[in-house]
Amino acid sequence: MQLSLSRTELALYVRKQFEHLFPDTADLVDLPHLVDVALGRLEHCFSRIRLKGYFGNGEPRFSHRHSDQYAIFLYYLANSSFREKPGHPIADKAYALNKALHALDAYYEVQLPDVFAVQHPVGTVLGRASYSDFFICYHNCTVGANLDSDYPSFGRGIVMYGGSRVIGKTSVGDNTFVSTGAIVIDGGVVEPNSVLHGIYPKAGRSRTDRDVVRDIFGVSLARS
Repeated sequence: MQLSLSRTELALYVRKQFEHLFPDTADLVDLPHLVDVALGRLEHCFSRIRLKGYFGNGEPRFSHRHSDQYAIFLYYLANSSFREKPGHPIADKAYALNKALHALDAYYEVQLPDVFAVQHPVGTVLGRASYSDFFICYHNCTVGANLDSDYPSFGRGIVMYGGSRVIGKTSVGDNTFVSTGAIVIDGGVVEPNSVLHGIYPKAGRSRTDRDVVRDIFGVSLARS
């Protein structure tokens, strides 16, 4: 994978950001290892994305100056820390840093998929839903629970466009586009190959012939 900073430099870069925003005495000795783990997950993810800047010359690319890419990296760093050492301060710091830099709330206990992307995700909150590969969201999106603490589930190949909301007991089928400004609450089972539009309780569905994985991520299912 092409890196804008070496692994050692990236770990030091993150450490300096932590120390600037969170000037406590928390132990960061595990940071280089967890950066390596996060980069491994990032390489797997970016190798399956053909969005501009994510892949070139036959290999994935990661730049710490590409804010969308860095937001994904910080999620993987926080989540990897939580997976390996629950309660470690690196998880809390990486999660909070992501909110501070990108206004993206993707808590480290939320299990985002192995292949996902964000595009200018300012104001987006990704709750404890069930996610599948080839999920992408834009700005001001919300995935959350209803009053009974039911969360959505998403099939493979989902796009949430800006300002969209999917809340509560909603099972979104594969290859679905959630339109700009759509609000779906307790939407039941949504068939694959759908476009969701409108606002609860009058949200609706149309069929689509577009392919999220091909048209948005730029890859074919056979190569994914």
